[in-house]
Amino acid sequence: MSKTPRQYSPYDAPMWESISQGQLKLQRCRETGVFYYPPGPMCPESLSFDVEWAPVSGHGKILSWTVFHRQYLPAYPAPHLVVAVQLEEGPIMIGYMDHVHLPRLALDLPVSVEYVDHTDGYRITRFHPN
Repeated sequence: MSKTPRQYSPYDAPMWESISQGQLKLQRCRETGVFYYPPGPMCPESLSFDVEWAPVSGHGKILSWTVFHRQYLPAYPAPHLVVAVQLEEGPIMIGYMDHVHLPRLALDLPVSVEYVDHTDGYRITRFHPN
């Protein structure tokens, strides 16, 4: 499948580039050392503009999940499992899991990120149980 040009916000292009290379990077404040997500122009805690993109482990725990039983976009057929994961480094990310893992889901279930080629032609993150 051919790629259509991907649209980025002014702040998330480095994150998507890191995902395409198989190593998730998030913004980190150089003043406080705090990682944060979603990306933005400044640290939400210190309001410092001195930020960097740094690798994260990709390990975390499940905080919540939901299943979309209706298809909204062609690239995301139902059922579509969406999870909220708190990464070891602190930020909470919203991501996807393969629906086959639904019976195992529980609060605080340890998960890790994996990198998969999506049907839209781009690499994305997906979580899986440890």
